[in-house]
Amino acid sequence: MKKLVTLWQRPSSDGRSFTYYMIYFDSNGKRKQKSLGHADKRKALKQCSELENELTNNYVGPESMRLSQLIGDYTKRTKHQVRESTLREAKMAMRDFIKCIGDIDYLNVKHQDGEYFLQHFLEKGNSPATVGKKLRHLKRIFQLALERRQLEENPLHFIKQPKVAKKLVRILSPQDCETLIKAATQYQATKNYLQWELLIKLALCTAMRRGELLNITWRDIDFDKKTIEVSPKPDSDFTWLWRIKDTDRRKLPLTDQVVTMLAELQSIVSEGYPYVFVPSERYDYIRNVRKSGKWFEEHGKCPINNFTRQFQNILKMAGLKDFEFHDLRRTCLSRWLERGLSEFEVMNLAGHSTFETTRKFYLAVNNNLVDRARATF
Repeated sequence: MKKLVTLWQRPSSDGRSFTYYMIYFDSNGKRKQKSLGHADKRKALKQCSELENELTNNYVGPESMRLSQLIGDYTKRTKHQVRESTLREAKMAMRDFIKCIGDIDYLNVKHQDGEYFLQHFLEKGNSPATVGKKLRHLKRIFQLALERRQLEENPLHFIKQPKVAKKLVRILSPQDCETLIKAATQYQATKNYLQWELLIKLALCTAMRRGELLNITWRDIDFDKKTIEVSPKPDSDFTWLWRIKDTDRRKLPLTDQVVTMLAELQSIVSEGYPYVFVPSERYDYIRNVRKSGKWFEEHGKCPINNFTRQFQNILKMAGLKDFEFHDLRRTCLSRWLERGLSEFEVMNLAGHSTFETTRKFYLAVNNNLVDRARATF
C-alpha cells in the first residue's frame, strides 16, 4: 500500500526557519495538511508514523471496502443461496465484529483481530457456543472473499473455536412417549388447534424436524407404500417457499397406525388445503398475508402461531419437564440406532450430510449401553 502521509518543511516568511507539516488524504479521499508547530525532525517523524498507522487501519483503496461494505457485498452475492436466517446471523456477527475492532478495511483484518473478538465476547459473558457460532459466520464471510479472489488469505482461518461442553441429549422413554401422546389427545380434545396426537406420533416414527412436519403436503404421502417424502416447496399459488435443511429430499417410513390416522384426517379436510398440519383457518390467513407481501421465507419455517407454547402446555399436562419438541427427533434417531440400523442408515434418514452431526447432537447414551458396560466388570 502506498504511503499515506508525507512530511513537508514549510519555510517561514523570512526564510530563516521552517515548520513541519503533514500532508495526507483522509478516509473520504480529501487532501489535508496539518501543522505540527515545530521543527523537531525526530518528533515530526514519530507523529507522521502515528498518523500513518491510524490512516492505514481506516484506509479504503479503490478496489477495497470497509467491513460494513464487505457484509453488504456478501449478502448481495449469497442471498439466493442460503437461508434468510443464515444471512441475518452473518450480519449480526459482522456487526459485533465491527463494534469490537472498528469498521476498518477488510484487507487490514489480521489474526489478532479475531483473537481479540473471541476473547472480548467471552469476557463479556457470551456463551462459548454463541461466540463460536459468530466466529463460524465470520470465517465463512472471509473464506468466500478468498474464493472470489478478493483476499489472498483468510485472516481468521487459524482462529480456534472455543471449547463447548457437550450437551446432554434428552430422549423420551417408551413410557414418556405414551404419557405425552395421551396428554396430546386430551389437549386436542379441549383446544381447537393442531392435530397434536398425529403430529407427535409422526415425529416419533420419522425423526422429522418441526419445520419439515409443518410443511408436509398431502402430495408428500404415499399411502400405498406407507412412506412420506421430505421435499422442498416452491413459491406458488398454493404453497409458500420452503427449503430443506442440510440435504435434499428423502423418503421416510410410516407405521400402519400413522397411515390410518393420516387417511382419516385427509377424509375430513376440505378440498384446496394442501398442508397436512396447517388448519384451514390458518391457511386462509396466511394466503391473505402473502397477497399483501408481508410473508417472508423465514415465516415458513414455523407457520403455526404459538407452536412452542402449545407443546409446552402438553408437556405440562404429561408431567414431563426439561423437554422440547426437537427431543422427539432425538428419541427416534437414538431408537433407530439401538434397534440395529447402521450409522450410515441413521444419517441418511436423519437428513444429515455427515454422521458426526448425528452422533454429536442426537444420539443419547441409552440405559442398555450403560448396563452392558457395567456388566463387563
